[in-house]
Order: sequence, then C-alpha cells, then structure tokens
Amino acid sequence: MTTPDRRRAMIVLLVLSALIISICMGLRQSLGLFMRPMTLELGISAATFGFAIALQNIVWGVAQPLVGALADRHGARPVLVGTALVYAGGLLLMVFSKTVPGGLEISGFLAGVGTAGTGFGVLIGTVSRATPPEKRSQTVGLVAAAGSLGTMVLAPVGQGLIDGFGWKAAMVVFAAVAASMALLALPIREQVPAAGGAPAVDQNLGEAVREAMAHRGYLFMTLAFFACGFQLVFITTHLPAYLQYCGVAPGVGASALALIGLFNTVGTYIFGLLGARYSQKHLLALIYLLRTLFIVVFLLLPVSATSALVFAAAMGLLWLGVAPLVTGIIGRVFGLTHFNTLYGIVFLSHQVGSFFGAWMGGVLFDRLGNYDLAWGALIVIGGTAFLLQWSMDERPPRGRKPIGESAPLPA
Repeated sequence: MTTPDRRRAMIVLLVLSALIISICMGLRQSLGLFMRPMTLELGISAATFGFAIALQNIVWGVAQPLVGALADRHGARPVLVGTALVYAGGLLLMVFSKTVPGGLEISGFLAGVGTAGTGFGVLIGTVSRATPPEKRSQTVGLVAAAGSLGTMVLAPVGQGLIDGFGWKAAMVVFAAVAASMALLALPIREQVPAAGGAPAVDQNLGEAVREAMAHRGYLFMTLAFFACGFQLVFITTHLPAYLQYCGVAPGVGASALALIGLFNTVGTYIFGLLGARYSQKHLLALIYLLRTLFIVVFLLLPVSATSALVFAAAMGLLWLGVAPLVTGIIGRVFGLTHFNTLYGIVFLSHQVGSFFGAWMGGVLFDRLGNYDLAWGALIVIGGTAFLLQWSMDERPPRGRKPIGESAPLPA
C-alpha cells in the first residue's frame, strides 16, 4: 500500500473507530437516565435496575478477553458487526422486560457482550497496530477523546425522548442507534502493522497470558483498574437518582452526564499527549488520586445544580484519560501480538469494579435510604488504587526491551 493510500485508510479507520466507540459509550453511560421511569412504571427496585446494569458490566468484562482473542485471530470487522447487533437486541429487550421472564437480566447480558465488541478493547487494538510507537499514545488518546462525544449527544437526546415520548420509545431509539454500529463497521479493514511497530513475538496465546499474569506490574495495574470501573459506573448509574434525592431537578442529571462526555473529550486527548512524554504509570495514579479528591470535595459542599455540573466537568476531565495510558503500557511492555487479549484481562478487573459499583449503589440505597456509605466506598477504593498504580513495576518481562522505546519514559 502506497503512503497516500495508507494515510487515507488510516483516516477512515480513526473516524469510524471514534464513531463506533462514541455510540457504544454514549449509550452505556446514558442508561442511568432510565432508572427512575423504569422503576416507577415496572414496580422494580433501584437494586433490581442496578443489578441489570451491574450484570451488563461484569459480562462486558468476562467477554472482553474472549472477544479480544477473536479479534486478534479473525480481525475486528466480523466481531464489530456481530456484537453491535447483539447490543441492539439487548437494549430492545428492555422494552419487553416485564413480559419476558428474566428479561431485564437477559438484556444486561446481551448489552454486556455487545459493549465488549464495540467498545475500546477491539478498536483500540486495531488502531494501535496501525500506528507507529512514537505516535501511539497521542493517536489512541485522539480516538478515545472523539469517542467521548457520544455521551454529550445521547444523554440529552435520551432525556428529551423520555420526557416527550416515554422511556420505551427512547429505548427503541437507543436500540436502533446501537444497530447502526454494524453498518459503520463494514468499511473497517485490519491495517498492516506500521513501520517501526512492535515485532512479532514467537509466543502462543497461553504463553503470553502466563507471562503477563506472572508480571507484578501487570497485576498491580489490573487491581488498580478495579477502582476505575467502581467509581465511574457508580456515578453514571446513580448520579441522576442521587441528585433527584437531594432535590435537584431531573434535567440536571442528564446535563451532568453530557458534561462528563464533553470534558472527557478534552481530558482524554490531553492525557494521550502527556502519555507520550511522561511516565504513564504515574499519570494513571494521578488520575485515580484526583478523581477521589474531587469526590471528597463534592460531598463536602452543599449539593446543588451548580456543584453537580462542576463536579461532572471535573470528573469528565479524568474519565477516559486512562485509555491511552493503560493501552500504552500494555503495548510497550508486552507488544501487540496478543494485545486485545491482554487488555481484555486488565479490563475484566475494571468491569468487576463496575459490577459492584452499579449494584452496590442500588442495594445500599434500598437498605439505608441514602448513598452515604456508597460514596465512602468510592473514596477508600480510589485511594487504594492510587497507591497500587504509583508503585507499579512497568519494566518488561525479563530479557525483553520496551517495545518501540530505547529507554524508559521519564518519570
């Protein structure tokens, strides 16, 4: 492929990847808007709704290494098309969840599989393989940043549809939007690895996984990623309900989610740029620390529309900045041959945290009538993640140089 052809193919890959990720994450992060109308109409508890969202997240995590392995073996396009349709089916089933036995839980399961295929795991691996190492952090940050715009658009659209036509009509529209990702995936082609990219490592999948699981730094990063999922999914699932509980108007919750998406675009791109110049593990640790400090400040101040929107903007700056940093560490330390699978294992920890963040919030609210203990858990877990990530050993396995680096990144 000539240089102009490769450049055009790269632009197409980046644009389509950003669009698909944007839709996937926008839909996922807007589901909290449906909690109140669904619990009122269907007569279900907040814990029941929270469990469905929690199930979606744990299935996403369990499915991510498997979906990633399929993409490593067969390419991204068939995985994207199939999982986009599964995602749409899961959202559509929510409309009929009262008449289908276990419908809400089945919906969460299907949406989880769909998110595993259309979210970051598969597409970021494809983009990373097509990008030279010296530009990888910035490029992944750019795609992840553009992929954050979906929440900014879909959250207010979803709230408007719920207010104007009811939650069922809004969910049908969301399902149609999810199905559109299958069409967007059709032009995607796996790129030939970029010049100067990671050389192929003579390792089968089992050897690669065993090597990673024996690496202390990989384990520390995986454990710290639990806190990321725990904090963020609690916020997207329960922040709208928490604000209404505190007497804030319902529309503020949707505006807060939209602000998270807007500021996430800026923050993710900035952390992608910073990850190319400074220690990626220390930047990750600072994200965990700053998120936790912002939560503390939010809780200490009186809850109002203004404080909620400022909090959402601050959290948005730190939302997905982890993406270029985690993927950069994995690619640099272990290479890209089994990248999707190794990223999937780290992401499983994130989704276990997501499961407990979504479910715990509903359970504690049902039992205690408030979210005080849940917020406390976010603070403790965030502080622990900072300590784990800061002390991570990011040296490659013995006998291997960092991929694409002549020396370790500066601290």
